[in-house]
Amino acid sequence: MSGFGPGTGTVVNVLAVLVGSGVGVLVGNRLPQRTRELITDVLGLVTLLIAADGARAVFSPALSEHVGSSAPMLIVLGSLLIGGIIGSLLRLESRVEGLGGRLQSRLQGGSSSAERHRFIEGFVTASLIFCTGPLTILGALNDGLGNGADQLYLKSTLDGFAAIAFAAAFGWGVAASVLTVVVVQGSLTALGLAMGDLLPEPHLAAITATGGLLLVGVALRLLRIRELAVADMLPALLVAPALVSLVAVLA
Repeated sequence: MSGFGPGTGTVVNVLAVLVGSGVGVLVGNRLPQRTRELITDVLGLVTLLIAADGARAVFSPALSEHVGSSAPMLIVLGSLLIGGIIGSLLRLESRVEGLGGRLQSRLQGGSSSAERHRFIEGFVTASLIFCTGPLTILGALNDGLGNGADQLYLKSTLDGFAAIAFAAAFGWGVAASVLTVVVVQGSLTALGLAMGDLLPEPHLAAITATGGLLLVGVALRLLRIRELAVADMLPALLVAPALVSLVAVLA
């Protein structure tokens, strides 16, 4: 399948999420609330595991060699602080939630406040998880660079199964997250087309580590420990490679 043109990986990813969401909704409607909450807890724990794997990139030898051994932690910290401030000023979290609310009104019409909150939470959570991992970034860039969409096909498989579990807990809000997938992965694929070369390994490591910490925030939401405004921190993914370049020049 890698012979198809750029963008094919994102199309497959969208279809996988839609199919998985449909299956999840069918299954979820037959489950008691207590079981749905258990599914959410399991997803939170697994998200923590995925987050830990991504955050380990802060110890990447390539990143340490590029900016110095003491800088990676500070780069991730600075990325989250600067990105969080930018996102907070832009009110990204409230905008994403507002988009989820408008989608819920259009797709489901009048619903109870609890059902509306469930839809929005599913949309926000699924959007963050499907769009902040390293496979999203590297896979979409490689797709645009013409190196094939194999990584996005792998991501599509993982997202399809994740969508089943999320939709069983949150309903159709998970399916609505395909809009975010299209925007984010489509933009990254277009960036890959324009770049003409791979993102340097140190920069990718910084993005991956920062994304890992963002997923910790998603996990805390799923586990109902703390409602972190993770969407406000998303600009950190753009700040991270910029800080790597800045620190490398100053070092």
